[in-house]
Amino acid sequence: ARPGRGFGPPAASVRPRDARSALPALGGGETAALTRLHDYAVDRRLIARYNDTRNEMLGEAFSTKFSPWLANGSLSARQIWAAIDGYEAVAGRNGKGSQQLRMELVWRDYFRLLARRAGADFFRLAGLRGQLPKAPNPDRAAFDRWTQGRTGNAFVDANMRELAATGFMSNRGRQNAASYLIHDLHQDWRWGAAWFEHQLIDHDPASNWGNWKYIAGTGTDVRDTAFDVAQQAKRYDPKGSYVRTWMR
Repeated sequence: ARPGRGFGPPAASVRPRDARSALPALGGGETAALTRLHDYAVDRRLIARYNDTRNEMLGEAFSTKFSPWLANGSLSARQIWAAIDGYEAVAGRNGKGSQQLRMELVWRDYFRLLARRAGADFFRLAGLRGQLPKAPNPDRAAFDRWTQGRTGNAFVDANMRELAATGFMSNRGRQNAASYLIHDLHQDWRWGAAWFEHQLIDHDPASNWGNWKYIAGTGTDVRDTAFDVAQQAKRYDPKGSYVRTWMR
């Protein structure tokens, strides 16, 4: 079994909808997935501003929210790619929004290919390039406070409370929550990856574990990947709107 099995409450899919959720209230299945894709790419043409909004944290329109349907097979990357093609044909240009959205799909494929190549090493503490990870200092109480959104860092806690309430968290939130667990609390990155696997409504094994491995500095990138969480909060939640939404 992977580290972290047995942690926590029932899976995210059984939670009632929280009114603060960034996820669109469309439900599951292919019909809902295609409705969201058409609304995002055709009706509102939100691809045009995707590059400008993708690091925001509140509301259903700041990012595509395709990931839950991608994760369970109700929507394919090919369908999204085709929708981007259609948007560009109508718009008559290849803008930054469509370029960035295509890049997200490429990253998804990259992590899948990396997981296939690495095999079991993908889930191990050690680095894929022989890096020695920062030695974790296992502390179940500290880990539990992180999962519950009670670390004392409001930005991290708000993100973890959103995850607990909705099964979703923004990409910006995931990176900061992961960095805080690894580099500030000095916990095993595999615990965090297993917790996200247990909680995320859009869990994708390769993307989740691959991104955690990256933040831990044990993937294919050997650079220091620690985030300055305080600076990130100032940059991405400058007015504290996100924190107030989830910490009240």
